[in-house]
Amino acid sequence: MSARAVVVGEALVDVVRAADGRTTEHAGGSPMNVAYGLGRLGHDVSLLTRMGDDEHGRLLREHLAAAGVALLPGAVDAGRTAVARAEIDAEGKATYDFDLEWSVPDVALPDGLDVLHTGSIGAAVAPGADAALALLSAARGRTTTSYDPNVRPAFFDSPAQALARVLEFVAVADVVKASDEDIAWLLPGADVTEVARDWQSRGPALVVVTRGGAGAVAVGASGSLAVAAPRIEVVDTVGAGDAFMSGLLHALAVHDLLGRDALPALRRLDLGTLEALVATAVRSASITVQRAGANPPDRRELDAA
Repeated sequence: MSARAVVVGEALVDVVRAADGRTTEHAGGSPMNVAYGLGRLGHDVSLLTRMGDDEHGRLLREHLAAAGVALLPGAVDAGRTAVARAEIDAEGKATYDFDLEWSVPDVALPDGLDVLHTGSIGAAVAPGADAALALLSAARGRTTTSYDPNVRPAFFDSPAQALARVLEFVAVADVVKASDEDIAWLLPGADVTEVARDWQSRGPALVVVTRGGAGAVAVGASGSLAVAAPRIEVVDTVGAGDAFMSGLLHALAVHDLLGRDALPALRRLDLGTLEALVATAVRSASITVQRAGANPPDRRELDAA
């Protein structure tokens, strides 16, 4: 099944310096990666973002077009396209430094959406984050809303400030995906499954926490479970969480669990279906980390895995 999705958030260029000193440029930004991943999986996706009418902006537009992702009006302006500089260590783990400003173009969302997704910097940096929260709040109950905090500590004064912002979005999201690194920074020493249970009790139908090579844990109405990740050779982790997110939303679409009419079923999710959803998302992330950059699978690759 193909879903109609709008993703709200930053689009930027990742300037990646590998452990051996080589530097490459990739299209990036967590929400944009999710939109791109959904497009590659065959969904009808539009991105609500902003970028400059410059060389980096052209790179982003070409990248999105290759996956069939449309830009909503107002996305391109005379400003500078945002940049994230990523350093990759010997284990393939990325750390980031950002140069960006974030605002949401004032445009009405299209009708008939199956899912509205946001997260990361797009849900952290004002004024864009405030607009993203208002969009999710207004859409709640009319479509499936989803959120990935993908916390960037550089944009917050403290974990407490970040947690307060995260919980605002959790309260209006039907589907939440976070990482164990997010939770370790927000709530040091907390058990990720207990945090997922707490967040799920605040409104979402489903909360999933990724754990890198250990897979993921998920909490829904019927309980909690863990899904292991396959043993693979990691090239880098750029875009892994975003590929997990797009894989999870894709799996929800395949199981007819997106959109207003599917919300009751999403809130009655049984453990067997929950496991299948998370397993698909784990496979999507596993494919991505075996190659450089934010390069999520297409439908053929995901099905073959």
